[in-house]
Amino acid sequence: MTSSTFASLGLPDTFLGTLNQLGYLAMTPIQEQSLPLILEGRDIIAQAKTGSGKTAAFGLGLIRNLDATRLATQGLVLCPTRELAEQVAQELRRLARAIGNVKILTLCGGTAMRPQTESLRYGAHVVVGTPGRLMDHIDRGNLDLSVVRTLVLDEADRMLDMGFYGDVGHIASVCPEDRQTLLFSATYADDIREASAPFLMAPAEIKVDALHDASRIAQTFYEIQSEDRLAAVVRILEHFRPASTLAFCNTKAQCGDLARALRAQGYDALALHGDLDQRDREDVLIQFANRSCSILCATDVAARGLDIQSLDAVINVETTPDPEVHIHRIGRTGRGKETGLAFTLCAPYELRRAEQIEAYQGQALTWGALDRLKRASGEALRAPMVTLCIQGGKKDKLRPGDLLGALTKDAGFAFEQIGKIAILDQVCFVALERRIAGSAYEKLSAGTIKGRRFKMRFMR
Repeated sequence: MTSSTFASLGLPDTFLGTLNQLGYLAMTPIQEQSLPLILEGRDIIAQAKTGSGKTAAFGLGLIRNLDATRLATQGLVLCPTRELAEQVAQELRRLARAIGNVKILTLCGGTAMRPQTESLRYGAHVVVGTPGRLMDHIDRGNLDLSVVRTLVLDEADRMLDMGFYGDVGHIASVCPEDRQTLLFSATYADDIREASAPFLMAPAEIKVDALHDASRIAQTFYEIQSEDRLAAVVRILEHFRPASTLAFCNTKAQCGDLARALRAQGYDALALHGDLDQRDREDVLIQFANRSCSILCATDVAARGLDIQSLDAVINVETTPDPEVHIHRIGRTGRGKETGLAFTLCAPYELRRAEQIEAYQGQALTWGALDRLKRASGEALRAPMVTLCIQGGKKDKLRPGDLLGALTKDAGFAFEQIGKIAILDQVCFVALERRIAGSAYEKLSAGTIKGRRFKMRFMR
């Protein structure tokens, strides 16, 4: 037995059995450094990027600290976005199998208040939510946090960036003073330490090496002129032809401009930035996750909390002035055992930034020449899937199997031609192979799903 195994933590056999079923055989670096302290009851500030295993780290501590026989909110997790909150809640439910009968409730904006209020009346062991919606429920007297044992601030730096500091402070103030507080942040800036000081008691500070395995991510820098950024992005896309690309922009305006310019050249590109409302953001993320959008143009803040399992390439349309942010950006690709590509465009005024990244990484940068990239013949690479939006969801008792049955058994399409299916409260989304999309729409429109007819449209 080594210190990197979960068995070394002294967890009950039921927890170890659940972890084994979930495929958690050895701890990640953030888990190995934080879990012993979390299980001791210490407050912590930890740097951990998306995909590092941080949710399991705080999740195990939170679940271990619950009294399942008491149906009251004992665990509270604050997340900056609805997407991250739902991901966290899903992971906590998986971990909670170890003790059973644990109710985990998600409270986020963008959905109706009434169903959430009704759920709160029946109680919940753990609440996962966004600060704004949690404040709404606290102000209305719906949410009682008087017995919270564990408070988690996930993606704390992004909550600070989004202006949630006041809400987070108020929420923490209505929790018991003797609670345990766990703060996780992708970056480790002084402002995070200072802003969180009132929420924590003598916290242990954990900083996991943020550098990535260079053998899995092939990085190339290209020196360009500022006015040539779009042409450089297209040149890279035409040569390498990645199936999925995350293009980082430093401003919201640049995100929108780049996405529009790429669409004009035939690419399936969408923009993700802070000006999008919750529904539009959700639409964009669903299309990118199900491979109906091949290029996502995003700002750093908007891209935080994304959980894209397979990403072929990252393009830094501008070089970030923060080396740590650069590492966080390129770490979106080459995750797990996969390999990925990372490209950074660098104007003359950004060369100093590249030097800082080089020093931070401790290894020389690889510079390429754009004029050596051969343009692939043919049209722009299109996304392989198209998303069909159906005007019916959970409220209509639709399930993924209902859509799959309508498309395969009733309409006669192959299982392999159907991609991801997402069921929301009011609508559902199904990814279809591009070449069958038109005929699938016609057959579904002419037929029924679960004995009913639904309006539907393609997302663009």
